[in-house]
Amino acid sequence: MTESHAQPARALVLPRQVVRVVEVSKRFRRVIALDHVSFGVRAGRVTAVLGPNAAGKSTIIKAMLGLVRPDSGQITIEDAVVNGAPEYRSRLGYMPQAACFPVNLTAREVMTMLQDIRAGSATDLELFDELKLTPELDQPVRTLSGGTRQKLNAAVAFLFRPSLLILDEPTAGLDPVASAVLKRKILRARDENASIVLTSHVLAEVDELAEDIVFLLEGRVAFAGSVLELKRSTGQERLQSAVERLMMGRAS
Repeated sequence: MTESHAQPARALVLPRQVVRVVEVSKRFRRVIALDHVSFGVRAGRVTAVLGPNAAGKSTIIKAMLGLVRPDSGQITIEDAVVNGAPEYRSRLGYMPQAACFPVNLTAREVMTMLQDIRAGSATDLELFDELKLTPELDQPVRTLSGGTRQKLNAAVAFLFRPSLLILDEPTAGLDPVASAVLKRKILRARDENASIVLTSHVLAEVDELAEDIVFLLEGRVAFAGSVLELKRSTGQERLQSAVERLMMGRAS
């Protein structure tokens, strides 16, 4: 009898979850913004949080940032409970949809202020160069155009090499060249094992950037999984068509 040299089957190793949202609910008076929402954000991937207006996207993003406290459920980031110990915030980079900086400070003073707050953190100035912000650094924020403020918004989000980036409509207000620069930066950060959560109404952009989708409808998770899984489950090749099919199926 010959001896078998068959190798044992290897277990499939999935990326770990850096964010866990478990049964999160939030009500604003009579409006239910989130209704037992659960999903995970996997390490080293781009996850898009999508949905129509009033679906709960902004509320779940604010809850992940600790800006909104859920009525029930729990969010953890790297096993730290959001709204518990604040140390996890040092690993976050956030780009709100609209830039909001002290308008009387110069862009350089904004940078200095943030570096003082995060003293000792390594910095990444790549986007300041690539978005051609250097000539604008000594101008008061109030004098900067909306597009330049949004460039500063993007550069600041990446400034401290965060392991988790939360980007709310990141290319809104950017010209096509700046938008392309930012998208390349997002993909480079992912390749360096950062985890990125983004929202966007531009589904072609999501199809270009995201590997995972969390789709919210009326405060509930209608789909959570990979972009490929969503396309297969709806029988569509384009994300736009897959989302339309998902919404039609939920509405029927």
